[in-house]
Amino acid sequence: MKVILQADVKALGKKGEVIEAKEGYARNYLLPKGLAVEATTQNLKEVERLKKLKDQKEEKELAEANELAEKISNIKVVLKVKSGEGGRLFGAVTSKEIAEDILKNHNIKIDKRKIELKDNIKTLGTYNIKIKVHTKVTADLSVQVIAE
Repeated sequence: MKVILQADVKALGKKGEVIEAKEGYARNYLLPKGLAVEATTQNLKEVERLKKLKDQKEEKELAEANELAEKISNIKVVLKVKSGEGGRLFGAVTSKEIAEDILKNHNIKIDKRKIELKDNIKTLGTYNIKIKVHTKVTADLSVQVIAE
């Protein structure tokens, strides 16, 4: 029996997939629990419509992410911090401080968890940092740390 999954079902498939299930399993378990609906022509058309909407939404998000990545790549963040001998900082520059500076000076909100810093910045200098804007898009940000 062909059914359309309404939720992810372990060992069967993901939501929206059309699968072939055994008649008894479909009638006694999947359909009554609302995990699947019968694959009628009307239901199949609805699945196709939803899939197109989802694809359009994903394309729009990807385009917006590319646009944001372009903006971020053109930004240069300059952070003034206290430092000691040899260019060592008192404390460190964290992803939170970088995100706050971008928001304050460039009005672009970035989640600090999206900024990929291996370790906090502890010396003066210029750093290239990657920001994960989208699952498929990353942007390069130039951060310059200078002494106060």
